[in-house]
Amino acid sequence: MYNICLVEDEENLNHLIKSYLERENYCVKSYFSGSEAMEHINDNFDLWVIDIMLGDSISGYDILKKIKNVNPNLPVIFTSARDQDLDKIIGLELGSDDYVTKPYSPKELVLRINNIIKRVYNKSQKIVYENYEVDIDRRIVLENFQEIELTTLEFELLILFINNKNVSFSRNDILKRVWGDDYFGSDRVVDDLVRRLRKKMPKIKINTIYGFGYRLV
Repeated sequence: MYNICLVEDEENLNHLIKSYLERENYCVKSYFSGSEAMEHINDNFDLWVIDIMLGDSISGYDILKKIKNVNPNLPVIFTSARDQDLDKIIGLELGSDDYVTKPYSPKELVLRINNIIKRVYNKSQKIVYENYEVDIDRRIVLENFQEIELTTLEFELLILFINNKNVSFSRNDILKRVWGDDYFGSDRVVDDLVRRLRKKMPKIKINTIYGFGYRLV
């Protein structure tokens, strides 16, 4: 699991981006000011997302310079409400890997992060569980070299469980993580999705927590 540092002083946007990234199975630490972020320059992050114009005296440029002094190869994405070529040029000259202008789609930012992570770390993420080999990048599951065909939701549920083994999730938690915040409907769709996943992957050990939800063991 990759660690992302998000520095964004707009509280609602900060929470929104954090939730989108966590749904993509990133571990996210978010900060609301430049001074707060500066205290964590030496923390173990794989990528930073930084707003240029922050509410205090420390700008995104200041943070980027400090990051590059500590680790020149650490990827950084800048965001800004100002769509100015000069900002982009300065950011790129200082070593940023990408620049996103506000307002932007959270999904677009997630895709950009995914692409940079794959390019920089170039790792094929594979997880073995029981007799199953789960290839996260290719989004396929193999058992004895035979592919098990999963729908998008089934695969998302599987990844949620595998990345959080022994963690109990309520039906509501699963709805938010798999379907997203925009879903409106009965939480019983979770039961149906779990049933389908169990049928396709009979060796998977998903415990039912009656009256609450599910846990992979």
